[in-house]
Amino acid sequence: MNMLEIDNLNVWFGRARDRVDAVKDATFTVGEGESFGLVGESGSGKSTILRAITGLVPTWSGEIKVRQDPVPKKRPKSFFKSVQMVFQDPYASLHPRHSVDQVLGETLFLHGFREIDARVVKLLDDVGLGQKFRFRYPHQLSGGQRQRVAIARALAPEPKLLLLDEPTSALDVSVQAEILNLLADLRQEHKLTYLMVSHDLSVVGHMCDRLAVMKDGEIVEVMDVAALYAMKAVHPYAQHLLQASV
Repeated sequence: MNMLEIDNLNVWFGRARDRVDAVKDATFTVGEGESFGLVGESGSGKSTILRAITGLVPTWSGEIKVRQDPVPKKRPKSFFKSVQMVFQDPYASLHPRHSVDQVLGETLFLHGFREIDARVVKLLDDVGLGQKFRFRYPHQLSGGQRQRVAIARALAPEPKLLLLDEPTSALDVSVQAEILNLLADLRQEHKLTYLMVSHDLSVVGHMCDRLAVMKDGEIVEVMDVAALYAMKAVHPYAQHLLQASV
């Protein structure tokens, strides 16, 4: 079964002569348990697709389905129990005056969970932090630790689909591999499905099963990772992207 189906998705900003079409007729599917990548240059529409799925961009047309259920324009609360997002900049996505305990505890409370203390401890263990980080604030954490908290927050509602928006690009190179390995382990342990945006083909090659190449808001090619490693792109832009990554 497909976890996510995107059919003829269009996303735009502004109106009339000021309208900018950021995504044009994007169509792809992500199977349950799969990790699917969106790659392309900055401004190609990759992150806009994630924002349209979560409702952060309200101006879109086409069809978005999660587990075969059409996603309405106004997302119900139940949607966010199934779908969560991890943002590029963990410092910007965490409240500076909320401790790790507050960040995770409030998320669990909003989604109706009980035994919140035990669940907070379990989440911190799952992302490799442990209890000693529970009452720290974002400014007391390194970039990698902040991103682990952001991942724990995304895991709190027990979603099945994680949207990953360049989750390591704001981190030091030495930390990036740790976070990517953590995400790979969590995908197996929690049977998660990933939709991952990245400009780094080596990251996508490590994390994903298939990928879509985007240019100027359009998906120009969908390929599996074996084709990526074999440099077997068909579309000229996809070929250029692969060659530039060598």
